[in-house]
Amino acid sequence: MKPLLNVQNLKVHFPVRSGLLQRVTSHIKAVDDISFSVPEGSSVGIVGESGSGKSTTGKAIIGLNPVTSGSIHYHDQELSGLNSRSFLPYRKKIQMVFQDPFNSLNPRMTISQILSEPLEIHFPTVKASERKEKVSALLEQVGLDPKMTSRYPHAFSGGQRQRIGIARALAVEPEMLILDEPVSALDVSVQAQIINLLADLKESLNLTYLFISHDLALVEHFCSTVVVMNAGKIEEQGTTDQVINSPETEYTKNLIAAVPTI
Repeated sequence: MKPLLNVQNLKVHFPVRSGLLQRVTSHIKAVDDISFSVPEGSSVGIVGESGSGKSTTGKAIIGLNPVTSGSIHYHDQELSGLNSRSFLPYRKKIQMVFQDPFNSLNPRMTISQILSEPLEIHFPTVKASERKEKVSALLEQVGLDPKMTSRYPHAFSGGQRQRIGIARALAVEPEMLILDEPVSALDVSVQAQIINLLADLKESLNLTYLFISHDLALVEHFCSTVVVMNAGKIEEQGTTDQVINSPETEYTKNLIAAVPTI
């Protein structure tokens, strides 16, 4: 299957400054020479402990973190060297759903404004009446009442806010979603609802997912391929069955052993 996204030898290093002149004295190697691909229409999981570099990888792909070296190809187009203006068309194709649904939504904007904003940026010729219809359709698509558009984020539960975050990502009709711990901030009962919603959307919209999580059990359920990260490097990668049932490294074995069983 042809890769939709291909990451090769990616490094994301953050400078550490000290002293009166704030000179660079060292670097934090958040992501240190990793390579993986995401086939079109698949769900690939990146799993690891906090600080493993998995979220930094996701943010580097969409241009939120600067790339130190390496390449990120999307449909054979190199993304890592693009400026903000050149990257804009790809920002429509690759969207991100963030971990904290409250902090990722502007508390001073209504739901209508939040969902209309990406439409105004990426589809500037669309009429206001058509945007209004699109906003209502997006809310219905994620299981929310379209009559809620005049409310602000604080009026919603955590699960509802995450649904709004997903609707915002879908507004520009992306090909790929990067899901950065999309359910870790939610109650267990709500987690299952969001995961089921994401699974339904993937099927109905033919989406490709890069699913970032610390929860190996969730990745096992949701992804066909898994990449295990530790301290900025890839420990191992392969099909989910292969990695879960025949782990190669001690780190992966410990991650599997930490998964609660009933």
